[in-house]
Amino acid sequence: MSASRSILIVEDEPLIAMMLEDFLESLGHSISATCDSLDAAMAEADKGGFDLAILDVNLKGENVWPVASRLREQGIPFVIASGGHVDPPPPEFASVPLIEKPYTVDRVTPAINAAFAG
Repeated sequence: MSASRSILIVEDEPLIAMMLEDFLESLGHSISATCDSLDAAMAEADKGGFDLAILDVNLKGENVWPVASRLREQGIPFVIASGGHVDPPPPEFASVPLIEKPYTVDRVTPAINAAFAG
């Protein structure tokens, strides 16, 4: 198992967020916070105090890229989450690990490990 990490979840669908929280906790990680909007995610990114973030691409119709930019500025690794039917990430985020929904436990750990390896 990989090291225990504190993780910020940025996901606007409550059931999906809860499922991801359960997966992460079952893997030994802790949840720093769960945000369902761009504003809340930006506030958490500015506050910091977590090791990694998992970012849903589309938050109630808004793209998550400002949060991704802020995390990159701060040197905090992140994973991009997509449910499909969205444009590819901007070129500056093309190398960021991507996890597709629906989440599965066996896809979460490799994405987290790839984010830290990147």
